[in-house]
Amino acid sequence: MNNHFYRWFCRSVRQGAASNSLVKVVMMAVAMFVSMGINAQDRTVTGKVTESGDASGLPGVSVAVKGTNRGTQTDVNGTYKISVPSNATLVFTFVGFTKQEIAVGSRSVVNVALISEMKALDEVVVIGYGTVKKKDVTGSVSAIGAKDFNKGVVTSPEQLMQGRVAGVQITQASGEPGGGINVRIRGTSSVRGGNNPLFVIDGVPLSGDNTSGDGESSGVGRQPAKNPLNFMNPDDIASIDILKDASATAIYGSRGANGVVLITTKKGKGKGTLDYSYNHGISKITKRYDLLSTAEYIAAGGQNQKGATDWQNEIFRTAKTDQHNFSYGGGDQSGSYRFSLGYMSQEGIIQKSKMDRYSVGFNGAKKFINDKLTIGSNLNFASTQDVGVPVSENSGFTGDLLAGVLKSNPTLAVYGADGKYNQPGITEPNPVAFLNLSKDNTNTLRALGNINAELQLFKGLKFKTVLGFDKSFSSRKSAYSKDLIIEGVGGLGRAYVRDIETDNKLWENYFTYEKEFKNLSFTGLLGYSYQSFDRYSKQITASNFRTSDLDLMINNLGSADNSAGKGSLIQNSNSAKDELQSYFGRVNLAFANKYLFTGTLRVDGSSKFGGNNKYGYFPSFAFKWKLFEESFVPREVFSDLALRVGYGVTGNQEIPHNLYDRRDRYDGWSINQSATNIEGGGLNAVAFNNPNLKWETTTSVNIGLDFAILKSRLSGSIDIYQKNTKDLLFNVVSAQPAPTPFVWKNLDTDIQNQGIELSLNGTAVDAKDFSWEVLFNVAYNNNLVKNLKGTYDTGEINGQGLSGAFAQRIAEGQPLFAFFLRQFGGFDAAGNSIYPDGDVQKFLDGKSPLPKVTGGLTNNFKYKNFDLSVFFNGVFGNYIYSNTANAFFTQGSFANGRNVVKNVIGNGEGALNAPDVSTRFLEKGDFVRLQNLSLGYKVKTESKVISNLRIFVTGQNLLTFTNYSGQDPEVSTNKSLNGIPSFGIDYTAYPRARTWTIGANISF
Repeated sequence: MNNHFYRWFCRSVRQGAASNSLVKVVMMAVAMFVSMGINAQDRTVTGKVTESGDASGLPGVSVAVKGTNRGTQTDVNGTYKISVPSNATLVFTFVGFTKQEIAVGSRSVVNVALISEMKALDEVVVIGYGTVKKKDVTGSVSAIGAKDFNKGVVTSPEQLMQGRVAGVQITQASGEPGGGINVRIRGTSSVRGGNNPLFVIDGVPLSGDNTSGDGESSGVGRQPAKNPLNFMNPDDIASIDILKDASATAIYGSRGANGVVLITTKKGKGKGTLDYSYNHGISKITKRYDLLSTAEYIAAGGQNQKGATDWQNEIFRTAKTDQHNFSYGGGDQSGSYRFSLGYMSQEGIIQKSKMDRYSVGFNGAKKFINDKLTIGSNLNFASTQDVGVPVSENSGFTGDLLAGVLKSNPTLAVYGADGKYNQPGITEPNPVAFLNLSKDNTNTLRALGNINAELQLFKGLKFKTVLGFDKSFSSRKSAYSKDLIIEGVGGLGRAYVRDIETDNKLWENYFTYEKEFKNLSFTGLLGYSYQSFDRYSKQITASNFRTSDLDLMINNLGSADNSAGKGSLIQNSNSAKDELQSYFGRVNLAFANKYLFTGTLRVDGSSKFGGNNKYGYFPSFAFKWKLFEESFVPREVFSDLALRVGYGVTGNQEIPHNLYDRRDRYDGWSINQSATNIEGGGLNAVAFNNPNLKWETTTSVNIGLDFAILKSRLSGSIDIYQKNTKDLLFNVVSAQPAPTPFVWKNLDTDIQNQGIELSLNGTAVDAKDFSWEVLFNVAYNNNLVKNLKGTYDTGEINGQGLSGAFAQRIAEGQPLFAFFLRQFGGFDAAGNSIYPDGDVQKFLDGKSPLPKVTGGLTNNFKYKNFDLSVFFNGVFGNYIYSNTANAFFTQGSFANGRNVVKNVIGNGEGALNAPDVSTRFLEKGDFVRLQNLSLGYKVKTESKVISNLRIFVTGQNLLTFTNYSGQDPEVSTNKSLNGIPSFGIDYTAYPRARTWTIGANISF
C-alpha cells in the first residue's frame, strides 16, 4: 500500500459518508492502519564513508536521501545513521571528492569509498599561446575567474583583481570615473621604462600607450590621460591569468619584465541563453577634509569676507551609476557563439564629472572538415565619453579645482551682490566658477579583436594563425572661459584640442605538437610574431577669445582674436611607427607524470633600438616535481604536493616611439602664430641616434611549493623569488651645446626585488545548506637600487615658496623613489621649524613609498539560496608624502586669508614660518580596507521563460582603517621630475567614493 492509495482511500470515504459517524470512526482506524503500514516501510541504514585507497573514515560527509529533505553527516570516524524509505537512493557529497549516488535496495549497511576529485587541479590555466591544467603549471601563475572578481561599479579590468592575487599591487591613483590605475607585479623594476605589466586580451598584446590625450596645462597644471583599459566591459571577462615569474612571462620576451596579465573573454556554451544584468549605484565621498567652518575661521582670526560657504558642499555630490548588460550565446562540441551589449553611465562625486561607455562584443568559433579546422573570432568595440573637471597633478599653490576647495576662504560668498562670481584674483580661484566656466570632454572609439584559424595537420600537430588589430581614435577638447580669473586664462579665454589615433596590427603563426610516449609526455610550440604600432597625434591651443561660450570656443578655435597681440594659435602634430618581430618556442616534458620541465626562448627585434642591439634574447627554464606522486609522501596528510623551480630573462622596451631610426627623428610640424611671432613648418629633432642602446633586462629566479591538505579542504602555494633588472633605459640630459637636449642610455645599475608570497584557499564548512570558503593571500617585497653611479631627483613638490623643491631621490643602496627629506623636529619659541640635523636633506631608513606587505582576505558564505562575500585588502610598510598639506595646511596659508584644516590652528607654527619640504608632511600609509561586500539571493522560479534570477546588493570601499590624515591612503599622484617617475605622493587627488549598488542577473 502506498501514499497514492492512502490519499485516494481517505478522499473517497470523506466524500461518500462524511455524515455517518460510524463511518468516520472506521475511516480513522483505517487511516491509522495505513499510516502505520507506510511508516513501517522506513528503516535505518548505517555505514562508513572512507577515501578510496584509504581505510580511514571521512568526517563531515553529507549523506542525503535523494528527492527528500532527509539528510545527515558522518561523524569523526566517518560513520553515519539515517532513516530511509524503500527504494531510497543515498547521495554522498564532500568537498574535493566526486559525488556518489547509491541505491540502498534491501541493504541495512551501505559503505562507500569516495574518489578524490582534485577538481581545482584540473582547472585550465592560460599561459600564453596555449593552456595547461593547473596541476601541470611549472611557473608562478595565478588564475582568477568571474566568481573571484570584485563586484559592484567596476570600470576597467584591473579593478576586478585588486587585492585578490598575492604579489600584485593595484593602486587607484584617482577616484575620477575612468581615472588611471597603477599595477605592479612583484615590485617596481624600472626608472624610465614602463612599470605596468603587459596586458594581452584574447591573444592580442596591447601596446600600453595612452589612447586618449592628456589635459592642457596652462593655468591648471598637468592633467593625466584616461585609463586606456576603460574600453573593456568587465561583464565580458571570463578569467584573468597573471604570469608573475620569468619562467612564465618569457614567452612574451621583450615585454614580460613587469609580468603579464592574460584576459580571456566569455564564450557561449549549452543551449542558446539570453542573459541580462542591471545595477544601480549610489556613491558618496568617504572622507572630507576637516576644514575650518565659517564660525571657526572667524574665531581663529581669519579674514572675514561677510559670507558663509562650505566649498566642499558646493563641489561634491551624491553620484549615481547605471549599468545594463545583455548577452546571448550558446555552444557545443562543434562551435560556440556569444554576442554582448553593454552600457555604463557613471557620475563622479565632483559635480559634472562623468563617464559613459557603450560596448559591443562577439566571441565565436566553428569547427569544419571533420573537426580538423577551427575558425574563430573575438571582437570588442567601445565608445567612451569622459567629462572631466580641472583637477591636475602640479598646479602649484594657485591651485586647481580641489586646491581651491581646500584653501578658499569660508567667509567668501560664491556670488557677489551683482550676481557674478566672487573671484578675488588669479591666485585665489573661486571653485564654483572654476567648475562652471570650464569644460573638458574626451570621446574615444576603440576596436580590438582577432580572427584566427587552427588546422590539425595530422595527429598531434596543429597550426594556428592569428590576425589581430587594436584601433582607436580619441579627441579631447577643453576650454576655459575669459570670465574665469585664473593664472594664464583670465580675460583671454583658452581652448585646447588634442586628437590621437592608434593603429596596431598583429600577425602570429605557430605550430603546436603533442605526443604521448610510454612514460613521457611531450608538447612543443614554435612560432613567429609580427606586430606594428602606428600612432598619430595633433593638438591645437588657442587663446584670446571674444566669446565666453565654451562650446563655440572648442569647436571654432580659429575664432581666437590675435589682433591685440595677446592671443596665440599653437599647433603641432607628430607621427610614429614601431615594429616588433619575434620568434618563439617552448618545450614541455612530463616524465612519469611526476617530473615536469618547461623550456622557453623568445627572440625579439624592435625598431626602437639601435642597429647594434635590435634583437634581444629571452630564455627561461622551469622544473616541477610532483612530490604527491612519490611513495614517501603520506597520502593521509597530503592530497597534493609539488615543488617548482624557475629561472628566466625578460625585457622592457617601453620608451618613446621612433627614437633611433634616423628617418623618424623629427616631431612633425609646429606653428606658433601670434601678432608678434610667426613660425611655420619647423622640424624639431626629438632624439639622438644611439646605435648601442639595448634592451632593459630582468633576470628572475623563483622557487614555489604547491600543496593541499585535510582532504583538500586547505590548499595553497608558497613562492620565494628574486628578480634583478639591469641596463636600465634612462633619459640623460645632454651637456650643452649639443645636437639635442637629451640622449637615451643604458644605466649600469641593478634594481633588485625579492620577496615571498603565500596564497591559501580553505573550506571551513561544507554542510548541506551552509558553506564557508576562506581565501587569503599575503606578499612581502623588498626593493633596492644597487651599483648606481650618481643620483637622480624626483617627486616634485608644489606650493608657495617651493619652486624647485623635491622629496625623492634615486640613489645607490636605497629603494626606488626613496624619500630624501629634512628631519622635522617641531617648532621653536618663535614658531619656526626646527631641523635637528640642520638644513640638510637625507634618506630616511625604513621609510619608503613602496609597500613591504600587501594582502587580501575573502570570506564566501552560502546559506540555502543566499550568498555573501566579504573582502578586505591591506597595504603595510609604506609612507606617503602629503604635498596637499605642505602646500595648503600651514599657518602661513591661514595668515594669507586661506582656509586650513582644524589642527593647524594652535599647533605652535608661526605665520612667517617657511613650509619647507620635510618629514613634517610624511605619514605612514598603512591601511586595511573593507573593499567589497556583496549579498545575493537566488530566486526560485517555476517560470518556463526565466531560467535563473539572482538579486544582489554590493558595497565598495565601505570602511578604511588607517592613520593617514589625507582623504585616502591609496594614492599616488604623478609628481615626476625631468621625466623621472615618482611614487607615494598625494597632491589634490580626486577623492575616492563609497558606493552601494543594487541589481539583478536574469537568464532566459
